[in-house]
Amino acid sequence: MTSTLFRALSDPTRLAIFELLARHEHSVSELVDKFEVTQPAISQHLAALLAVRLVSTRRSGRNAYYRARPEGLRPVIDWLRLYQNFWPEKLDSLKAVLDKPSPDKSAKPTKEKHHAPRH
Repeated sequence: MTSTLFRALSDPTRLAIFELLARHEHSVSELVDKFEVTQPAISQHLAALLAVRLVSTRRSGRNAYYRARPEGLRPVIDWLRLYQNFWPEKLDSLKAVLDKPSPDKSAKPTKEKHHAPRH
């Protein structure tokens, strides 16, 4: 499920739609007005977000209104949690390497010689 979520959010327009819907519910026509894409394209993006359960829809008369389902990101959060303990250890190791004095630090830097190209 995680790979399909990443794939769904990897499209910049689809991600922007999701972020907009996370702030406020919108109809398809409202989304069309906010993006430089056609109504069928917006509908395809919404279908992709619905398929991975990142948005929900409600009908009111002839209109469908969409809103984000942040809980749909749970599989991504769970996947990232697997690496939660990995990063502090690796970052501490990197910090130790970067803080270690270089044996050549006491040596004076040499000036690079730049030669004019020969013709």
